[in-house]
Amino acid sequence: MRYAVTLAPDDNGTVLVAVPDLPEVHTFGEDRADALSRAVDAIETALMGRIAAREDIPPPSAATGDFVALPTLSALKVEIYRQMRAQDVGKAELARRLAVALPQIDRLLSLGHHSRLDAIERALAALGRQIEVRVRKAA
Repeated sequence: MRYAVTLAPDDNGTVLVAVPDLPEVHTFGEDRADALSRAVDAIETALMGRIAAREDIPPPSAATGDFVALPTLSALKVEIYRQMRAQDVGKAELARRLAVALPQIDRLLSLGHHSRLDAIERALAALGRQIEVRVRKAA
């Protein structure tokens, strides 16, 4: 899951970052590398806010130019959330399907919690989905 970003120099020598797909995301860094690193955290924070507010999360548009990739675990959690919304499955219903307590679903959807991959796979399976893995040469 790669979000396109726009980088612009600020008048104080820092680099400003905006994310067109997520208009609420703005951050900065001391240089390009720092700005891109901070952008990941800013995007995850915005996505957590959207999840908490039960808002849609748009898929990233085609990333040409500068982009940041979310950590794989975060991308999987976002996909669980998207599938829940698409299927009108609430947290209580997912908890019932998985035979777990509701706080476990909260942790499963928290981008700050390091969920186990088998828990992610089970949640996606309960939503009629499965993970496909593809490894490619790094850019």
